[in-house]
Amino acid sequence: MNARTGKVKRIWRGAILVAGCLAVAAWWAYRPLQGGSVQREDAHLPSESAVTVHLFEWTWEDVARECEEVLGSAGYRAVQISPPQEHVMIPELNFPWWQRYQPVSYQLISRSGDRAQLADMVQRCRAVGVEVYADAVINHMAAVDAAPGSAGTEFSRYDYPGLYRREDFNDCQQSITDYQNAEQVTQCELVELPDLNTALPRVQAQLADYLADLSSLGIAGFRIDAAKHMRSAELAAILQQVRDRVEPDPFIYQEVIDPGTEAIKKSDYYGSGDVIDFEYGRIVGEAFLNVGDRTLAGLHDALSAADLVPSHQSMVFIDNHDKQRGHGGGGNYVTYQDGKLHTLAMVFMLAYPYGKPRIMSSYAFATSEQGPPATVAGRTRTVYEPDRLGCGGEWVCEHRQPAVKAMVAFRTVTQAVPEVTDWWSDGGNQMAFGRADRGFVVINREVTTLTRTFQTQLSAGDYCEVIGAEADGDCDRVIAVNEAGEFTTTVAGMSAIALHHGALAAD
Repeated sequence: MNARTGKVKRIWRGAILVAGCLAVAAWWAYRPLQGGSVQREDAHLPSESAVTVHLFEWTWEDVARECEEVLGSAGYRAVQISPPQEHVMIPELNFPWWQRYQPVSYQLISRSGDRAQLADMVQRCRAVGVEVYADAVINHMAAVDAAPGSAGTEFSRYDYPGLYRREDFNDCQQSITDYQNAEQVTQCELVELPDLNTALPRVQAQLADYLADLSSLGIAGFRIDAAKHMRSAELAAILQQVRDRVEPDPFIYQEVIDPGTEAIKKSDYYGSGDVIDFEYGRIVGEAFLNVGDRTLAGLHDALSAADLVPSHQSMVFIDNHDKQRGHGGGGNYVTYQDGKLHTLAMVFMLAYPYGKPRIMSSYAFATSEQGPPATVAGRTRTVYEPDRLGCGGEWVCEHRQPAVKAMVAFRTVTQAVPEVTDWWSDGGNQMAFGRADRGFVVINREVTTLTRTFQTQLSAGDYCEVIGAEADGDCDRVIAVNEAGEFTTTVAGMSAIALHHGALAAD
């Protein structure tokens, strides 16, 4: 390593640390919610530069360790955890992933760990600047006729001791068949899951108690599972009870799958918090997968023309735990099984100024029902187990990919410029765009090499190519931008490069 390269390395690492500090500083915000509600100035509201990672089915101890060893230093600002409440156990199906989404009680004992382990994890993550969001399953209860839960609770369908009885559920008690009928979507059962009557004050109080209890442990926000299956006014009433009791307000983001052809609209839920926009992931996925005549060339126009959630109120993703498995309303989504294509799609999401990005961190699976890596008894295996494959094997750990980590920092550095500049494409699957004078990214989805001079708004200087630098731990590649804002470079097939003003090289 020559002296110049060594100096670049120090400056590049410093840029990553500065980016992390900027993200923390931007965490607190004030904004009105569409529909009239207002969140308090001290609410747990992330900026649009803040990146969340979903550590799907990780144990609480592993989440804590990942916060300390990876997430905090990489600039991730939040981690989404799997549902923490007691859930059904289904050994005859080898403990499938979806058992977590069938609550038995609101005791905080799940296959990820117990209450004490959850509380410890939250504090350890917060100590390194990473907030924790819980996946909150509050629309329904477990559908199994009779079984013990993960905390040992004995229950039967529509009878959950000390919590709910049959009169606490909606009268329909049949599966939803018509998504053009709003009453059926919100009052009948999602795949036979007992549907709580969230109009009842006692049900609302139980649900608010559960969320407030999680908040008391330091949980900073909630993904509201199956939000579209609750009347928006009833969900808003539950969340308002939580806000009345908890300071600061929790960050709320709601699962509302709205393809634009059904009775329930995502805009119905803007008054309660952010909304997860499934259309964004579909549009990006179809471009990267080249579905029909779609290519990267038309991606910016397609997103600009789409009826998306307003950016400041949107959570976006490339794939999630449902879409990976073909669940949740269909559509074409890129997943870890698409290899480099998936990495490039995540690079795009983190570079593109829309919504709050969430990175999916998966485990490898062969069937859509398969649960996480576990023992025969259903005990989830640790990601850090020394005699097993861990990340890169049983656990995919997309969030650790060098390209993804580099782009988390890119997003933070470019946050002040919420628009796309200097868009370029070859008319097919090679594209580039800037974020004014803050950064520039080039994505080559072709197998052939791309060599070109790019026009940017970057200041003249020598820039570290940050994706390669993250992979190598060193800035081996320096790209010179001239006084006109131009640079010439070569990008290998199925790869990307990124420059930003937080990673300037020095002479």
